[in-house]
Amino acid sequence: MAINYVSGKPSSWVVLSDGGQPTEDIYFLESAAPALQRQGTKVKRVTASRSLGAALVHGRAFLRQYAGANLLLCRSLPPGWLRWVERHRSAFGYIAYLIDDDIAAAANDPMLPAAYRQRMRRIAHLQPRLLMLSDEVVACSEKLAQRFYAQHGNVSVLTPPLIAPLPTREHFTLSPSAQAPWKIGFHGTRAHLTDLLHITPALWAIQQGRLDTQLELMLGKHTPSQLAGLPRVQTPDPLPWQAFRHYQANCRLHIGVAPLLETPFNQGKSFIKFLDIAAMGGVGIYSNRYPYTEIVRHGENGLLVEDSPAAWQAALQQLVNNPQTAADMAQQAAIDAQRIGDLQQAVMFWQTRQDNN
Repeated sequence: MAINYVSGKPSSWVVLSDGGQPTEDIYFLESAAPALQRQGTKVKRVTASRSLGAALVHGRAFLRQYAGANLLLCRSLPPGWLRWVERHRSAFGYIAYLIDDDIAAAANDPMLPAAYRQRMRRIAHLQPRLLMLSDEVVACSEKLAQRFYAQHGNVSVLTPPLIAPLPTREHFTLSPSAQAPWKIGFHGTRAHLTDLLHITPALWAIQQGRLDTQLELMLGKHTPSQLAGLPRVQTPDPLPWQAFRHYQANCRLHIGVAPLLETPFNQGKSFIKFLDIAAMGGVGIYSNRYPYTEIVRHGENGLLVEDSPAAWQAALQQLVNNPQTAADMAQQAAIDAQRIGDLQQAVMFWQTRQDNN
């Protein structure tokens, strides 16, 4: 039976982490938390061990230290910790469930890697309990939020904040040439490998037909074989989150590609890639569908492209052949990234929850 605790208004937040550091950092710890801390709020990330015994042992210490705090749960919790929080729900204040992917759709998407689908199935099995435990579901996009309206009475949208600094765009000073090729980058995870494969013919044609472009695919050994052996193609291994943030801060990209096919899983995605490409100083080419149609103005801050490889090849050619236009679009994308990714929106979102609970 749960123990009742009576406490005043919570003045602290605890991110009870199952390991989803990028999501936790983007939507709370590196966006809103610094401002909340300056106002006197305590913020802590606590790793939820997967050991049942550890959950019981650490749970007692957790309760002593954090009773009355607001909790932020992201994606999932180990079963032992989930049972523990269910039992002690009344010990805490407001609990938010933060979600940035359609877990159920991922679990049933045959185009995703098998190991990833299996992990998503485990999370999907636990998700109804996480929803029941939480006061509010916080989704990264309106379409993802819609998936939860029938399952929870309090669903909100918090779009991605921009937590990376925006660089100068001095790398656009030189027009593309064999001596100074422009960098085209794909920095998606393996979950978007099928999306990349769809535009592989376009990337192949660009690299075979020109000498003034280089291609970076951060997929390591999972890079499509059609691209890995081409000239001026780099295939670095995917990086852990903090290493990627350091890399991103130092990478200068001219063109970023963000293909997104029409699948149930992709429909729940946010526009985070727009911010990522801007953070590397680039202009993006995006699939002409949600969520990119919400923020990309074709020809102004990026290009929206239909699904055919020919259309992607034409878009790549357009940017490389018109370097000043590409540079202007990259500049506008940076301006828009600052506006739509304004950290103050995240601060106000979480401050409201703190004040009202």
